Amino acid sequence: MSARQLIQYWFAALLGLSVVLPAVAVEMSDHFALVKGYFPQADKVGELDGQPPSAPVYQGDHLLGYVFFTDDVIKMPAYSGKPIRTLVGFDMKGLITGVTIIHHEEPILVTGVTEQGLQKYNNQYLGVDVSKRVKIGGSERPGYKTIDGLSGASITAIVLNATITRGMREIAIARGLMTSQGKKKQETVQESLGDLYPLWQVVWQERVFKIVVLCLGLFVLLMILILQDWLVAHPTLLERIRTGYLIYTVTFIGWYALAQLSVVNVLTFINSFVHGFSWENFMIDPMLFILWGFVAMTLLLWGRGVYCGWLCPFGATQELLFRIGAKLKLPSFEFPEAVHVRLWAIKYLILLALFGLSMQSLVMAERYAEVEPFKTVFTLHFQREWGYILYALGLLSISLFNRKFYCRYVCALGASLTFPAKFRIFDWLRRRKECGRPCRTCETECEVRAIQPTGEINVNECHYCLDCQVTYWNAYKCPPLVEKRKRRERFAKTPES
Repeated sequence: MSARQLIQYWFAALLGLSVVLPAVAVEMSDHFALVKGYFPQADKVGELDGQPPSAPVYQGDHLLGYVFFTDDVIKMPAYSGKPIRTLVGFDMKGLITGVTIIHHEEPILVTGVTEQGLQKYNNQYLGVDVSKRVKIGGSERPGYKTIDGLSGASITAIVLNATITRGMREIAIARGLMTSQGKKKQETVQESLGDLYPLWQVVWQERVFKIVVLCLGLFVLLMILILQDWLVAHPTLLERIRTGYLIYTVTFIGWYALAQLSVVNVLTFINSFVHGFSWENFMIDPMLFILWGFVAMTLLLWGRGVYCGWLCPFGATQELLFRIGAKLKLPSFEFPEAVHVRLWAIKYLILLALFGLSMQSLVMAERYAEVEPFKTVFTLHFQREWGYILYALGLLSISLFNRKFYCRYVCALGASLTFPAKFRIFDWLRRRKECGRPCRTCETECEVRAIQPTGEINVNECHYCLDCQVTYWNAYKCPPLVEKRKRRERFAKTPES
């Protein structure tokens, strides 16, 4: 059994394991310091009570307002698939007095958004009236309060906003606002709650343009794959199409739509099966949901190479940089075959380590998943600490001299895609009996060195660039075809007897 097969065996075995941590009851009094910040005059906070639960805050016998945990009211999953636990307070006038995130498992909040940036976001809710809708971005309009979002964390910000505002409205209705002003607010609240859609539908409606452009791009790629035998017979056209698609992947999928997939998505998906699966958890981000759906389909039909070779923004960036390096005549290097094959194991070891960590703590796994530079490059557009920036730039710099170094040897996401790809239905990449014995033309030309000396394509490492298929149909490069062509030419020149 090879090292890679051993890693895959143990990974599959570990899929059946889970660590279930006991829930810990938390009293509202445990957070009195925070409550005191919301209500400086407070000297007492009651227990969580009622449906939905909230706790009254007092100065002596005078009721100042209420505090509640958002996930006690609305268990709305965020990007991680888990609810964000936020402590919210509002006074008897229906004005928000404080917002603090107590617990979350959001990758972008674990590493990526600073405490100052998160606090700045939360402070925008201070003084907001319960009767107003709060929307992220855009212009002000009657009945709405507009706030700025979290840079690089749009889905997380949307979920935070929905749980804070909807939760406060439900608590306001349940507790009742007894003054004439309060009764008016309650009527407004009830009216606004009646026409609310599920959050994932709201997000999909807001991102129609991005969804349409992504679906069109995926349709184009599907046509490329279906028509691949015709395209490879026209190598210049294929090269132009591939270059254009790589630019689309980097600019639209990566930088604009922020749809770079991550191994964190894989760990979250596995974790959801352990703790309760729901499609709505994943539909909250339409770009990732659509992209993952397409990747799942192509995994079964073509293998992992379609994503790694065409749809991964970081992989596309490396490929374009290598081409730039070649144009600038920069020297390139490759590892010896024995070293190259063993370096493949690194990404599987990284994946295994991250998976083990996720069984204990998804947050811990998300921290160590920063081995992926994707968040730095695309989600945060290099707007973060220097250590992360230097790491990402270092990997990109290597790609000028070594083709797709990160993809081949380090990418845990690519490693995770090899497992479902084992069940692919078709072998679309054509080979001849002479491949590897004696012909090794495709092996030497393969951009990621996924063709073995014996001629077989290692589908676990193939990035589906179609270069080998161009050679397969080329009567001037493929030795068996060259020989046949020359025989035809000699026959054509032979005079008739």
